[in-house]
Amino acid sequence: MTRIGFAYNQKPEPSPATGGDAAQASAADAIALGDEEPPSSRPDDEFAEWDSATTIAAVADALSALGTVVRLEATPDFPERLRAEQARGLDIVFNMTEGLRGVNREAHVPAICEFFGVPYSGSDPFTLSLCLDKARTKEALAYHEVPTAPFGVVRDLSDLAALLGRRSVERAASGGRRGSNSRGSLDARRSALGFPLFVKPVHEGSSKGITEKNYCETAEELERQVAFLLETYRQPVLVEEFLPGREFTCAVLGNGARARVLPIVGINFGALPAGALPVYGFEAKWVWDRPDNPLEMFECPAVVDAGLRRAIEDVTLRAYRALGCRDWSRVDVRLDADGVPNVVEVNPLPGILPDPADNSCFPKAARAAGMSYEQLIQRCLVLAAERQGVALAGGYYQSRPTPGARSAIDEAEHPPLAASH
Repeated sequence: MTRIGFAYNQKPEPSPATGGDAAQASAADAIALGDEEPPSSRPDDEFAEWDSATTIAAVADALSALGTVVRLEATPDFPERLRAEQARGLDIVFNMTEGLRGVNREAHVPAICEFFGVPYSGSDPFTLSLCLDKARTKEALAYHEVPTAPFGVVRDLSDLAALLGRRSVERAASGGRRGSNSRGSLDARRSALGFPLFVKPVHEGSSKGITEKNYCETAEELERQVAFLLETYRQPVLVEEFLPGREFTCAVLGNGARARVLPIVGINFGALPAGALPVYGFEAKWVWDRPDNPLEMFECPAVVDAGLRRAIEDVTLRAYRALGCRDWSRVDVRLDADGVPNVVEVNPLPGILPDPADNSCFPKAARAAGMSYEQLIQRCLVLAAERQGVALAGGYYQSRPTPGARSAIDEAEHPPLAASH
């Protein structure tokens, strides 16, 4: 019987003082009072990216159709427990760990698996670390000529002054022309930033540190918000041109030439309160979208014409491949003023909340494609097993596919997998 290790971080149960509706209300009050950041978006919210017991149970149940599931919570003794289970016969690890500390936190568990020679699902440690750094991600995309908004990185306020100074000087020298989107003009694009600008902590996820105040129309607003983020999050700040067009999020399944985009999820900014900035940030995710007043934030499949759909899918897959993503990832895309799709961010550990009411975008795209939640989880593991020649229960991918052979992902748009127990 196949033995599947399941690596995860479980979110601590919220207390009345720090979680649930009380936290949401506190955050809403903070915004109403004009605080710079809602309390629960500050760095002491260490576990924002971890998964709930409900999600962990749903994933384990889905995996159980493909073998015996061994839970391996990513606690400090994870290496010892992984080694012990390997000695008992561990075939593959399904990885959904976000980690806790450090700029390489999402790479810790995969790196340990590689050290012990244990196959695992998803992207490798390098890709996970690269994609957690928003600036390095954009540098790699720019090198590969994948459209992404012009940007710069600020490590202290002197960097900001230099960034604005270069912008002014080079804009004047070029007659106001922006840098082209070619590999040779990377330095020019970094310095040819034009307002409005948007700023983000470079190493955070789940919209931590991203609120409407990050939208800056003047140098004074920019300096004030960058200074706040530097002091609060103790990490560099990404400064990028604000893209004014529609936004989409794209779920990708597969590897190499067989990777494909599931139905595109469109972000409906019209659902936000009147006057709100068209950004799916902290307020939209955690304050305005409440059980008693849910926001209709998503449409899937997104209503786009065939040409735009192809352009979004193309830039999504180019980013996926350029960054070395494997098995699955979610790619966020936004249109610029000319309607050209630009990659905003790539998440090789996509959120996978099982309840449709939670509006988790990857499962939403899978459902639109005719896949159940169980089939989505199973598909990710099947893809990982196929890559590494791992046998799964039911005979899935007993060995590496032979050249020219069609795998199950090619046989039909969504071939059925084992049903969950």
